[in-house]
Amino acid sequence: MDWGRKLAGMLLLVLFILTMANDKVQSYLQIPNEITTFESASSYIEEMLEGSGQVTVKKEKPASATVEVGGLPPKQTSVKKIPDLKVIPGGDSIGVKLQSDGVMIVGFHDVVDGKERFSPAKKAGLKPGDRIVEMNGNEIDKLEDVVHRLEEMNQERRLTMKIKRNTDLHEISVNLHQGKEGNVLGAYIRNAASGVGTLTFYEPEQGKFGSLGHVIADSDTKKPITVENGKIMRSSVTSIQRGTNGDPGEKQATLASDREELGEVTKNTSFGVFGKLDADKMDPHKPMPVAFAQEVKPGPAKMLTVIEDEKIEAFDIEIVQSMPQMQAASKGMVIKVKDEELLERTGGIIQGMSGSPIIQDGKIAGAVTHVFVNDSTSGYACHIEWMLEEAGIDTFAEERQGAA
Repeated sequence: MDWGRKLAGMLLLVLFILTMANDKVQSYLQIPNEITTFESASSYIEEMLEGSGQVTVKKEKPASATVEVGGLPPKQTSVKKIPDLKVIPGGDSIGVKLQSDGVMIVGFHDVVDGKERFSPAKKAGLKPGDRIVEMNGNEIDKLEDVVHRLEEMNQERRLTMKIKRNTDLHEISVNLHQGKEGNVLGAYIRNAASGVGTLTFYEPEQGKFGSLGHVIADSDTKKPITVENGKIMRSSVTSIQRGTNGDPGEKQATLASDREELGEVTKNTSFGVFGKLDADKMDPHKPMPVAFAQEVKPGPAKMLTVIEDEKIEAFDIEIVQSMPQMQAASKGMVIKVKDEELLERTGGIIQGMSGSPIIQDGKIAGAVTHVFVNDSTSGYACHIEWMLEEAGIDTFAEERQGAA
C-alpha cells in the first residue's frame, strides 16, 4: 500500500510538472485579470493577449474581453481605458521674468562707524537668500517699500524685520547706521530675476505649460527664487556663443520686438518654470503623446530648439542612458548631440537650450536640463512625466502603477 501511494504521488507530481510546462497552460496563466490601457492603444489588446500560445480573443463589450486557450475554460479580462495623454511640444525660445515673494538679500556692504567697519544687516544675523517680507509691521513687496520704510524712521535706529529663510519665518532686529543720507541697512537687495530658456510643452485645453527643466536661482545667492508673480515672453535668438569643453556656450537672445507676454509663471521648481499660457498666444501645433520613464530607451531621438531668430528646428541626438524612474528625479537621461550642423554652430548643448523637448518614436520623452562642463556635446535630461506632474497635469500615475 505504501509503495502504491508513493507511486501515485510521483505520477501526480510528474503530471503536474508536465501540465505547468505546457505552452497553452503558461499562456492561460499569464493572461491578466485586468488591463489598463490608453484609449489609443486599445486596438493592441488582442495582440498583447495573444502574444504566445493558441489564444483567441472575443470582444464582448468595451470594458471586457473573453480569452480562450484551446482546451481550457474561457477567462474574462477586464479592460480599463484611461484618456490619451497628449501635449503640444515646444522648442520656442522664451524670456522669463520672475518677481520674488518679498525682497531678497543678495549680499552686504560695510559702513564706517568710528573705528569700526561692519554691515548692520549682517551683524544682526541676516544671510544672503533671506527674503524680507515685513518691516516694522508693514508688508514688503518691492524695493521701493524698503526705501520708504527706512526713510520714514527718521532718527529711529531700531528696525524690526520679518524674514523668510527657506520656509521658516524669523523676526530679527537691526540697529541701523545713520549716515549723511539717512538710515543705512548695509545690504544689497533685489526682487526680480530674468533669463532666457526654452518652452518644453503646453497643454491646449487648460493652457498649462512647462519650460527650462531646472530651477531658476538668484545669480548671487544661488538660492531658488520663490515666485510671487512672473511672466514668460516671446524671445528671439540673435547670436550664438559657441561652447567648448570646459566653457559652456550660450544663446544670445532678446525679447521679441513686440515684447509680447505669453503667459503667467506660478511655480519655479527643480523641474523648471510652470504656469498658464494666455489663450491663442502660441502658434498651433499638433498634440503629441508622451513617453513615460519606463518607455524611454537608449537610441536615436530628436531635440527641438531655436538657434536663430524664432525658428524651431529638430536636431539629431542620442539617448545614451535612461533610468526607468518610479519617482521624480531631475537627471533621468544622459544625452549626446549627434547632429553635425548643430555641433558646427553651437558645439553641442549650450545655455538657453534648457527645456528643449526631446522626441523619441513620435512621443515627447523629456527635456534638456544640463550640459556636461567637460563635454559640451553631452548632458542631462529629465523625463517629461515629472514636468507634467509639476505643471498639475494628471499623468494617471496610480492607474498605471496599479496595472504594472
